[in-house]
Amino acid sequence: MSTDTSNPSETPERPEDEVADERTPVALSYRGASQVISDEGGSRLALFVNRERDPVRLKGTIKAPLLVREALSCLYDVVSSDFRYVPKDRSAYLAYQRMKKSAAGLSAWQAQQAYYEWMARNDPLAFLVLDPVVTVHPDALLFEVFSKDEGTYAQLAIDRAAVDVDGDVTCGTTNIDYSKDLFDGVQRMRSYRETRIDIGDAQVEVATATGGGEASAIEKQINVPDTWLRGFLQVQSAATLPTTVVKIAAIDLYNVLRKLRLHKDEKKKGRGIRVELVPGEAPRLVLEPWEEVITTDAGKFAGKTPAMIRIWGRRRLMLLRRLLPFAEEIELHLLGSGLPSFYVIRAGAVRLTLGLSGFTSANWAQAVAFDLLLPRGGADKTQDVLADILGHLAGSHAMTAKALAKASGHKEKEVLRALQLGCQHGQVMFDLAGGVYRHRPLLGAAIDAGRLEFRNLRERVAHDLIAAKAAKITQESQVYGSGLEITGEVKVKADRREYRPQMTIADDGRVRKAECTCSFFRKHKLKEGPCAHLIALRLVHAIEEQRKKSERGDARAKVVVETRTYARRRGEDEREEVVQLALDRQRIKVRWGERGARQRVQSLVFNSVAEARAAFFARADELEAGGYLDEAAV
Repeated sequence: MSTDTSNPSETPERPEDEVADERTPVALSYRGASQVISDEGGSRLALFVNRERDPVRLKGTIKAPLLVREALSCLYDVVSSDFRYVPKDRSAYLAYQRMKKSAAGLSAWQAQQAYYEWMARNDPLAFLVLDPVVTVHPDALLFEVFSKDEGTYAQLAIDRAAVDVDGDVTCGTTNIDYSKDLFDGVQRMRSYRETRIDIGDAQVEVATATGGGEASAIEKQINVPDTWLRGFLQVQSAATLPTTVVKIAAIDLYNVLRKLRLHKDEKKKGRGIRVELVPGEAPRLVLEPWEEVITTDAGKFAGKTPAMIRIWGRRRLMLLRRLLPFAEEIELHLLGSGLPSFYVIRAGAVRLTLGLSGFTSANWAQAVAFDLLLPRGGADKTQDVLADILGHLAGSHAMTAKALAKASGHKEKEVLRALQLGCQHGQVMFDLAGGVYRHRPLLGAAIDAGRLEFRNLRERVAHDLIAAKAAKITQESQVYGSGLEITGEVKVKADRREYRPQMTIADDGRVRKAECTCSFFRKHKLKEGPCAHLIALRLVHAIEEQRKKSERGDARAKVVVETRTYARRRGEDEREEVVQLALDRQRIKVRWGERGARQRVQSLVFNSVAEARAAFFARADELEAGGYLDEAAV
């Protein structure tokens, strides 16, 4: 079968080649704009709920207004954050200035409605973000937000002990309108004034620009992109996976933020944080590319296995800066290098969980690899278990997996699998800081899980190719300074063609270079995302990497090509020495030296693959016995 070399115009477009933008319609209706209202002797945080959902009610007095103020401010920073690169374009700003001038004579409520209408016309992508989700439970009040760039998830939990509740409480899940006006009002909350919170749909008397009266209703009909909705559920679901827990002090995170604030990132150099974990020693945070080592002060690492985990999205940690003065304990929950990470800040009766995906919506390569960690769809038995435990969870609102297994009579493994599926379907939320699962329907209506299973039709086709074993890696080679270069072969029976995707994967999991011989790539390149064949190649590589990790120490006789990187700190100045071993059939290439400096190289050639393999693993075992950390062990 020959490689496709035809002209793109001669190849008919397939359904998966169409660039579609699927969206989910969501109706939001508020009786008024949420705001902070000043009244006699204090202030009131009035949060209007979505009238399109079941009623939710909570009234009371906030015991620690400053703490709640800073926590809510962190939420606003997250929901309004967007770390995607945006080129300079003044056209939208000039259009906004014209709208602002025309609305100058309107009342506050009319001006806000005019702003919503302008956003829908001029900047629809900024307008298509779901309003913050609020859940009222007997033990806590929870807020959830997700950033526009699909890279940051935040969950704020306020214990019921932090609020003196007045009257009856109606539990449930709804939305609130978190506008700039509400944020400005929150900044006026003070410790010396009594601050009340009022969540519900009851009409509130407010002073308007026209001299008083009732708040005007706000109606919004938005179409949330399925990619955003899917990212929200995927990142939240990732919290249910097993993690490596690292405790750090508030001063440690402050030192990280201080370094990032005073130094900008350098082009074509590392932008991650390496977490070095050695049993019995204090965890170390290493900031790339400056190689600044921050030894944490919260105690020694309690794990049994040494590891080095590289995490991304460090600039997003700035979103936590306002809550740091109140932090009593900070936990890092790490899934592995290049995978989502979670930061839990405990501040008395307030807990803030920040989830970083490690990539934005534009970084498809890492997103595809991350998807493999979570199950797709669900067997009939898992669906039945989920339906059963949802009844128990809805009645109790919050339960642990062990308690749910006992109450439902199912095995704990089955319950965990069902809960993970429930998180992906938007029916369940995992409270990582509290260690419990909560009943939380994300939308008022049921979410079409089939539409969210894949980002687009090309991704679905790629998974079909993997299932049919139509994609494989034909060649891979480690290019020093660039990453791993992979060449694949994808046979598509429907096209009667064989495609040759190729990509270079950097150490941070990002794809530096990608190309394919198909017509979709020739027409769009990567402007509309990768083709199905590039996705299939990335999936094959991710599956192979997972297999290698699971078989480490076992099945060594099958290894033909493998690369490992080890690191160890030595000396009083704690300089880091790095050793890279690369096995390529009968050849071994060894690189060693200080990180960031010029490396020494040794190339070895053996008579057979078996001899090269034996020498490779002998060196690897020697390095591990000498205290070197395997960077890919987690």
